[in-house]
Amino acid sequence: MLLTEVKYLVAKEIRLELKQKYVLNGILLYLVSTIFVTYLAFENVITAETWNSLFWIILLFVAVNGISKSFNQESPARHLYYYTIASAQAVVLAKIIYNLFLMAILSVLSFVFFLLLMGNQVVNLPLFLVALVLGSLGLSSVLTMVAAIASRASHNFSLMAILSFPIVLPLLATLMKISKTALSSLEWTGLSGFIVILLTINVTVILLAYLLFPYLWRD
Repeated sequence: MLLTEVKYLVAKEIRLELKQKYVLNGILLYLVSTIFVTYLAFENVITAETWNSLFWIILLFVAVNGISKSFNQESPARHLYYYTIASAQAVVLAKIIYNLFLMAILSVLSFVFFLLLMGNQVVNLPLFLVALVLGSLGLSSVLTMVAAIASRASHNFSLMAILSFPIVLPLLATLMKISKTALSSLEWTGLSGFIVILLTINVTVILLAYLLFPYLWRD
């Protein structure tokens, strides 16, 4: 039953996004323009460390802009309707899954645009792709849960930024350490601990969202 509800809710999210193409187009425009301005600022002279830092900072801001609308684009009446036909767990899992798809697309596009404009600094591509996947899952789960909390505070965007900072900071720091290795070495030695940290953060946040969101949903 839960999986069926999640499937239909994810399909609903996709259809809603396709109807509101201006939202996705705005996020893509923000992504491309930010990377292009960065390219103009550095004039194609950039170190691997700077490349790595800029990539994750830009991706973080794109994620915040993309996922912050998760609970804002629907009216209270629609939320009440969802309350009568689906469980709270199905709603939050569907939001996380949809935002994971969205973040995966944005991450790949960011990487492609960085390669085209900023040059290829990646030495270990499989390791960098692992960081992208885990980063997309982490950002989507953390920001979805925080967006749900912020939506109960009159959609306060500043509250979302404040609440997400303590969780996103260690997530982002770990991602940057893994990707820094991917930019300098073909070795995977010593990275298992960082990957375990990322997996632990992702699983913990998803479990917290699953357990705590019903209390927000009833409010």
